[in-house]
Amino acid sequence: MSDTDDKDSKTEAPSDKKVRDAVEKGNIPFSREAPMFASILGILLALTFAARSTTNSLTEKLSLFINRPQDFRLESGPDATALMQAVALEVGQFLIPIIVILAACSLSASIFQNVPSLVSERIRPQWNRISPMAGWKRIFGLPGLVEFSKSLFKFGTVTLVSLLLLRSEQYKVFNAMFTDPSLLPELMLTMAMRLVSAIAIATIVLVAADLLWARFKWRNDLKMTKQEVKEEYKQMEGDPMVKARMRSLAQDRSRKRMLAAVPKATFVIANPTHFAIAMRYERSEASAPIVVAKGKDLIALKIREIAEKSGVPVIEDKPLARSMYDHVEIDRMIPPDFYKAVAQILFYILTRSK
Repeated sequence: MSDTDDKDSKTEAPSDKKVRDAVEKGNIPFSREAPMFASILGILLALTFAARSTTNSLTEKLSLFINRPQDFRLESGPDATALMQAVALEVGQFLIPIIVILAACSLSASIFQNVPSLVSERIRPQWNRISPMAGWKRIFGLPGLVEFSKSLFKFGTVTLVSLLLLRSEQYKVFNAMFTDPSLLPELMLTMAMRLVSAIAIATIVLVAADLLWARFKWRNDLKMTKQEVKEEYKQMEGDPMVKARMRSLAQDRSRKRMLAAVPKATFVIANPTHFAIAMRYERSEASAPIVVAKGKDLIALKIREIAEKSGVPVIEDKPLARSMYDHVEIDRMIPPDFYKAVAQILFYILTRSK
């Protein structure tokens, strides 16, 4: 069966069990655009809160290379090492808060979509991950087309926003060539904030659409065929044929145990060929007769046969046998409604035996 036919046959919604199994194996809906959008927001937050407060300080420190180069000693290797360490420390103080904010935003986007969990199935080597045919389908199939469309949208959005922003700020950019160099970082920071803000606003629609698409594609990929639904039902509820076989075996064991108790019965009430109820009555055991066996048709004939061979009295009473069959249970005392009728039979049996 081809992949197309297989997909067409998957018309049933995924069951709760299949969804749970997929999640346990690490197959969860995930939007790649959400972390990207979170990174953009992280850049905006970093530029607004972290970079702005440290830009002036970093600018002042680095401007010393231009304004007072004679203050830096470079007469030996240790002098160059010390200078590089000082520069790295200043740049690190500028970059570390930005990196922390970006990492926190990216992790938050992933946690927002799904709760993190360690799944060994995701890191287990699988042939379809390196299969050229599977890779070809991913690239030129529907998923590849969707990813290409998203990339094209992002490229077009970033390009358009950048061109519009640069066009609106072109005079400031030209004038910056004739201003104090120490003012350039602030100008670049402001333009960067405006650019990132515009890109974030423009990609909100893409992120929302990708979140919905990821959920829809995940549910659609988990769809099941009618045969898979039947197989899963069999696994959860048990194979009907196996269950029927087990019920048959249980009935056979119960029937053999019941027939083995017939010789111990005190008497049997029977409809000549259709019903038979074997009862045992001992005052020391119970206050009323206990049903040790009952059956109809072939089982009834078998009960009568065993009773007659064992010398157990068989009393034919069609109405009573039929009525008792529907109301008595094996290994339990007869209901009070039958006390009088059964007492008369007991009296008859005891009188005849004397």
